[in-house]
Amino acid sequence: MPNPSFSCSVAVQALPEQTHLEQGLYAFSYTVTIENTGDVLAQLIGRHWEITDARGQVQVVDGLAVVGHQPVLAPGQSFQYSSWAQIGTPQGSMCGRFLCVTEGCEIFHAEVAEFLLADSASLH
Repeated sequence: MPNPSFSCSVAVQALPEQTHLEQGLYAFSYTVTIENTGDVLAQLIGRHWEITDARGQVQVVDGLAVVGHQPVLAPGQSFQYSSWAQIGTPQGSMCGRFLCVTEGCEIFHAEVAEFLLADSASLH
């Protein structure tokens, strides 16, 4: 039986040019690298993110995997998805998943483990 699976790694960076401290908003860019570690062709078709600030307020974001583009990954191929998040505290966290479909119309999730959103100055 074919094995659909993906691995996901994340890099995060604070975005001072999009941070509005007078409004209490902090912005972070993130890049998720998604690698098809299975043995079947798979297409990323959707995404679901949960963003939590330090006060416990949760934002839920759903949508297409990548706006205007739903990449197809052969086994061994990878794709980088970049976007940004804005939260009301200098620290928070984010997690989520990509919805994937294989050639055989099997649907599964590529999980992105929780990662930290934090301005390096706020960690000192």
